Amino acid sequence: MPNDEVLPPRLHVAQSLAVGMTVSLPERNQRHIAALRLRAGETVTLFNGDGAEYFAELTDLRKREAFALIRARDEVSRESPLVVTLVQGLCAADRMDLLMQKATELGVAAIQPVITQRSIVRLSEDRQERREAHWQNIAISACEQSGRNRIPEVRPLAKFTDFIDGPKPEGLGVLLSPLAEASLATLSKPGAVTILIGPEGGFAAEERERALRAGYVGVRMGPRVLRTETAPLAAIAAMQVLWGDA
Repeated sequence: MPNDEVLPPRLHVAQSLAVGMTVSLPERNQRHIAALRLRAGETVTLFNGDGAEYFAELTDLRKREAFALIRARDEVSRESPLVVTLVQGLCAADRMDLLMQKATELGVAAIQPVITQRSIVRLSEDRQERREAHWQNIAISACEQSGRNRIPEVRPLAKFTDFIDGPKPEGLGVLLSPLAEASLATLSKPGAVTILIGPEGGFAAEERERALRAGYVGVRMGPRVLRTETAPLAAIAAMQVLWGDA
């Protein structure tokens, strides 16, 4: 185990890991190691999403290869007891990237991007696949930074109507809307919550009504109208204080 005062760099490795195993680190990790100017003999923390983290010693660093020997395994959880699913209306690329990163840091369990009536962005099938892979990589990077050992699921882009007509949310369903009267503080503590966020122009009236009919509760985050990239982060942080990490 490394000294707690000096936390080793965290690297995601998409393979099974075990104590005593020598791991060939992927190119993405190699670039990180080079950027930090790490040397053989130094410690890194590996994780693969199984809920544990693995302390490994860099053993062989070459120009295009890097290897690490796993010395110890620690079953440590930094997950919130509140299971949060963020359903986010598709918005501009930089805003979606920010949302993916910060929502992961705040502890969401899953992110479901949806196409709504007012979504400005439209993606071809090829661009959609690339964007989904890009979002998942952002979530992985955010886990490396934040210490999470479980990676939130970034689900394939779906139509909002298909999502809202699908399975009912587990636990509490929340529709963020400046038109709502209720606040988070007025709601009973849930074990799980699904939160709906519109794109830059918000949800259309028909979409809001559809969500309410599906059992979602309208909630406002105060008297000010928040941007699409601000509203979910404010709401998730408040939920964690009220019902989760705090």
